[in-house]
Parts: sequence; structure tokens; C-alpha cells
Amino acid sequence: MLEKVRAFVSKEAVLVVAVLAAAVSCALVPFDEGYASYVDWHTLALLFCLMAVVTGLRFMGVMRLLGSWAVSRASSMRTLAFALVALTFVSSMAVTNDVALITFVPLALVVLSETGEGRHTASVVVLMTVAANLGSMLLPVGNPQNLFLYRASGMGFLQFVLTMAPIVALSAAMLVAALLIVFQGNAEGHSDCASRKKPSKSTGRQGFLFVSYLLLFALSIMAVVGLIDAFAVAALVASALLFFDRRTLAKVDYGLLLTFVALFVFVGNMARIPAVHEVLSALVGIAPFYAAVGSSQVISNVPAAVLLSGFTNDWTALIVGTNLGGLGTPIASMASLISLKIATASGLVGKRRYLAVFTAWNVAFLVVLCAANAVFGWA
Repeated sequence: MLEKVRAFVSKEAVLVVAVLAAAVSCALVPFDEGYASYVDWHTLALLFCLMAVVTGLRFMGVMRLLGSWAVSRASSMRTLAFALVALTFVSSMAVTNDVALITFVPLALVVLSETGEGRHTASVVVLMTVAANLGSMLLPVGNPQNLFLYRASGMGFLQFVLTMAPIVALSAAMLVAALLIVFQGNAEGHSDCASRKKPSKSTGRQGFLFVSYLLLFALSIMAVVGLIDAFAVAALVASALLFFDRRTLAKVDYGLLLTFVALFVFVGNMARIPAVHEVLSALVGIAPFYAAVGSSQVISNVPAAVLLSGFTNDWTALIVGTNLGGLGTPIASMASLISLKIATASGLVGKRRYLAVFTAWNVAFLVVLCAANAVFGWA
């Protein structure tokens, strides 16, 4: 029993901390009708839709198939690394940074191992992780904090994209430069990776699921931009999965949804304590961008987004700050912890080596992008 509790706490550490924080705040603010306004159910409905649909597509192997196709055409270690990083960067914009890494990091590990390029594991996986965190900045659906802040800020979809586009463009250029630096001597002579096992032909059921998930994904995006009701789409997604894919419905990350609920309660209660609200508003108001970057290093960028949203209306600073704040420490983004666990569990790279490479590249990207923000005034 104790081992199960430890395993749960280890797996859902952010949820546990969020629930404890919410419980403490409830002791300070008695239950009343004000609690009903804390939770942003609209955001939770959208998050559920996107997580459910993307989880279904991942279980079908759609993204893995795309990745295998791209990797099979790599002729050198450099092009292989470019393919893996580019796949992660682009896919994270639509399927979230977490899912991009869960999908493509295992693929990268298999390919690196089978082609005798295991020594490059740390560099490839770390740059894939950086790519996932930076690529997911572009769209509101790229990561949970984007979806929450997009809804809370009232920004238009195009306004959000135009705000993040220059940062994403610079990030892409930096990733290209990093790959050229790391693999400058690996332009030729990559071991053959084109002889990978071909995927089996899809069945009628798989075709039905694929089309169904594409339709549900399209409806979810329409709900995000406000064209249709989010709760209606959430009900449709839940009903559809209950009918034809219960496994996916059971695998949705409900822990993340509960984490958001706990954080909403905590922030709502803190905002109702005059002394706390006054102090935090003053501190965050001085430099909301750096408050977002700094707090993300300690509590991760999703909790930081929810927490700071209660104490400032500088939405651009929060959006840019929590996204860039996903760089830095491993805990700054939950996606970074995912790739850390997968890579070190493979046996291809030790944890100390991985963390050294991770820290070097993350700090470099964070410093350059924060400096660029100071120059260009993005936030």
C-alpha cells in the first residue's frame, strides 16, 4: 500500500502539491458561494477534448507512422537529427509538447540504438525537448498554459499567433544553429535507417477511428476559436469515445484536469485574502515577464500561469514568460520531465550526462531568448 502511495506521489507530484495547496487555502477562506466562480470549466472542457482526441491518434500510431516515414529517409546522422527535431517542433504546435515527446522520443531511441548512434542520445533528445517546448508556443492548443491564458486573456486567435510567431521563428533558427554545431562532422555516412519495418496495412476499424478522430479534432479546434460551444463538443467527444474507443477515454490525463481544478481553487482563495493579493500583485506587477520565467523554474510553467493570472492583467507577459519559462530546469516544463524519464530509462545515456547536456542547452536558449525579448520588447 505504501509503495502504491509513493508511486502515485512520484507520478503525480504536481497534482499532489496543487491539492495540498488548495486544501490549505480552503482552511483560510471558508466555503461560500464565491467558490463556484473559481474554476474555468470552459478551459477544462477544451483541454479534455484536445487530450482525448490526441491520445486516440497517438494510440493509433498515426504520428509514429509519420515519424518513421521521415526518419527512414535520413541519409546521415545530421539529417536524422534534423528530422527528429523538426518532427517534434512542428507536431507540438497541434498535439501539445507532451504528446510530441511521448511519441517521438521512443522512436528516436530505437533508431539511435539500431544505427549505432547511441552516443548522440543526450544531444538529440535534449534538442527534441527544447523543440517541443518552443514549437508548442505558436498556437493556443500547443500546451495547457497556452490554452488557459488564451481563454483568460480574451485574445483573438490571430492575435495570439502573431504575438508568438517572431519568438517561434527565432527559436527555429536557434535550433538549426544548435544542430549544425552538434553534428558539424556528421553530414555523411549515417548508418542505414531506411530498412525499418514497414507498418502493417490499416483495417476497416482503424480507418473508421482515424476519420472519427480527425473530425473530433476539427470540432475541438472550432471550439477553441469560439465557433461552436465547448461543452457540446466535450459531450460529443466523451460520448463518441465511450461508444467506440473506451481505452482512449480511460487513458486521458485526468490528473492534469484535477491539477487545474486545484490550482483554480488555490488562486481564487489567495486572491480573496487582501494582504496576500496586495503583496503578490505588487511583486508580479514590477516585472510580470520575469516573474513568469522565474516561477516556472520552481513550480513548472502550467501552475505558474494559473497562479500569476490572478495577480496581473499583462497577458502577453504571462504568455511569453511561461512559454520561455519552460526552458531552464527539468521541472520548468512537465514535458521536459517526460523526455528525461524516457531517455534515462533506455540505458543509452546516464542521468548525470543527460542533465549536464540538458542544462547547458536549456540555459543557453533561455538566456538568448530572454535577451531577445529585452531587445525586441515582445513582452
